[in-house]
Parts: sequence; C-alpha cells; structure tokens
Amino acid sequence: MTAQATTVEADRRAAPQRSELSVPASSERFFAKAAASPADAVVLDLEDGVAEDRKDAARLAAIGALNGVDWGRKIVSIRVNGIGTPWCHRDIVEVAGACPRLDRIVLPKSGEAFDIRFVAALLDGIEAARGGGRHIGIAALVETPKGVGRVEEIAAAHPRLEAVIFGLGDYMAEMRTPDSVVGLPNPDYAMPAEPVPHGNDQWHYALARIANACRAAGVRPIDAVYADFRDMAGLRASATRSRALGYEGKWAIHPDQVAPINDVFSPSPARVAWARQVLALLAGQGAVAQGGVMVDAVHARMAQEILRQAGASE
Repeated sequence: MTAQATTVEADRRAAPQRSELSVPASSERFFAKAAASPADAVVLDLEDGVAEDRKDAARLAAIGALNGVDWGRKIVSIRVNGIGTPWCHRDIVEVAGACPRLDRIVLPKSGEAFDIRFVAALLDGIEAARGGGRHIGIAALVETPKGVGRVEEIAAAHPRLEAVIFGLGDYMAEMRTPDSVVGLPNPDYAMPAEPVPHGNDQWHYALARIANACRAAGVRPIDAVYADFRDMAGLRASATRSRALGYEGKWAIHPDQVAPINDVFSPSPARVAWARQVLALLAGQGAVAQGGVMVDAVHARMAQEILRQAGASE
C-alpha cells in the first residue's frame, strides 16, 4: 500500500459517516444527484436493488460512475452480490480492479468471519495487480440471524473491515416477523403499563449487540434503512434510538432522508456547549462537581469525542 493510499484510508476512517445513501447501480439517472447530495457516503447497489437480468449492465454502469462522476470527499462503496451467487466474484474483481476511486466493498449477508477474510484476500490480489489507487475497505452488512449471532467475530475478522451495517429487511424476513415496513416499530411489541402502554423496539437486541461488537473491535456501527421515506418523524425517531445505542450513522434510500439523518447524528449546539464547559471545568483537575453531578476523566473523553464529531461534520 502506497503512502498516498494510507493517507486516504486514514482520512476515510476519520471522516463522518452520518448518512449513507444507497442508489441502485441500474439507475444511472440518480448518480449525479447522489454525488451532489449532502450524504457523507454513497453506496452503488448491485444486489437487491438490481434485477437478475440487469446485473452485468449495472456492474458496467457502476464502473462508469466511479470513474466518471465527481464524488468529492464522499465515501463511495459498491454493494456487491453475496458470496455464493453467480455475480459475487465478478462484482469484486471487475469493479475493484477498474476503479481506483472505490473506497469500500459492502458485503451483504455477512454471516461469519470467513466471509470478510475471503473478500479481503481477493482485494489483496486485486490491489497488488492494479498497482495504484485507494486501499479498499470492507463494510459488513449483517442481516441474518446467523450474522447477528456471530457479529463479534465478524467485527474483528480483518483490518480491512471499517464498518458493520445492520440490514433489517432481510433480518425481518429470516426472523419471520409479521412486519411489512422496514424500520417501523411494531405496536404488538409493547408492555401494558399505567397510565399508558410502554412501547419498545423489537430490534433492540440485534441493534445493541451489533453496536457493542463494533465498539469492541474498533469499527463503525451503521443503522438500517427506514423504508417509509415520506415519514420524516418516524425516520428521526428511528435514528435517535440508534444514536442512543452508540451508532454513528444510518442508511438512506431517498435523498430527502439525508438531511434529517445528518442532523440527528451531528452533535447539537447544546452538546457542543456542554463539551466545552466540561473541558474548561476539568482543566488541570481530576474531578469536579457540577450541579450535584461528579465530572471526571470519563466526561472529558466524552467531551473530546463530541468536539471531534462536531469538527468533522462541519
């Protein structure tokens, strides 16, 4: 890996990834809009968003877009078809080999550490043969019960892995739940309480486990899509719940979803002010009391991270 590729990878890992806009690679008319959007990252989808008889054409369109569109500072990924499909090898080899601008491979149906290592081994050979270009990272799309059950080993599988993304649609299907809208809480999953029923997110277990595995391994947790792109209040509520669990961002399927997602995953002015106040209070001190609450080194680390996020998001 060249020094330039190392610098690009370091910048990519530090850059914000609040919103990741997914665009079917067969819909070329959306490429320029995605590049001009405020999304931090864009995924050109070769998998579920593309019909089987258009896979080859979509791959060529993705190559053309990666080489021909000005993506600016966005993280640009390709969501390949899954291991075991007729298209997976060609997706990885042809796109990665032809596109020095490619940042990441998004691997769907990631079910075990082997899947990540398999893609990493392919990328090792492709980069060696290609010569220049960016060091390509991997994002694991965890969207099956098997993947959730092995997410700790997936998150720690290989240094190329940069993010784990929760794929709720396929997870819903494999869990055989009675849901029909991806991301929408199911009112049946509630505990009766007085004076009003207390609701909960039926996907809390998977969300929390993925987030914890990511933080343990030092990779980014990214939340699933919210399929009803007209429901901005529901989108904000979903993003806010995942942010509370430690997620750094969320996938979007429509450009209108990007701005609300960016807003939720950016530190608010109140949080930034709190962070600055904490660091000022702790200057030269180990711990101080503030409004009846003990503030110490843990709060200093939190404050520094808030200010880092705020700076990166500007």
